[in-house]
Amino acid sequence: MKALSPPPPGPPPAPERWALKAGDAATATLLIPADLKRERRFEIACAITVAVPEAAPGPAPWLQMTVLADGAQQWQRRLPAQNPGEFDGLDFRFSRRVPVGKPLRVTVSVAGQGVRRRTLHIEADEIA
Repeated sequence: MKALSPPPPGPPPAPERWALKAGDAATATLLIPADLKRERRFEIACAITVAVPEAAPGPAPWLQMTVLADGAQQWQRRLPAQNPGEFDGLDFRFSRRVPVGKPLRVTVSVAGQGVRRRTLHIEADEIA
C-alpha cells in the first residue's frame, strides 16, 4: 500500500490591498478582516485635505488628524492651516503586524477650525 503525500504547495497569495476614500467625512474606519492561516504586515497610509478660506478676521484656521489602530492612538498632529484660498493637508504612514486570526481596524479623524474638510483616505498594502 502506497502512502498518499500532501499536494504540493500552491503559489503564495497575492499581497492584499485595502483602501477607503471617505470624502469629506469627519471620521472613517478601514477594517481589514482576519486571516485564519497566516500573519500579515501592512504599510498603512492616511491622508486628509482641507479647503482653507482666504484670510479673514477671527481666529487663525487650523487642521488636525488623529490616527488609531485597533483603538490605540498611533499619531496626532494639529497645525495652523497654510495656503489661504487653496488647500492644505496632513498625511501619516506606519506599518503594522496583524497576527493570525486577528482583524485590523484603522480609524482616522479630522478636526479643524476655519477650514472645510475635503478628503480623507486610508490605504493599507501588505508587505513581505
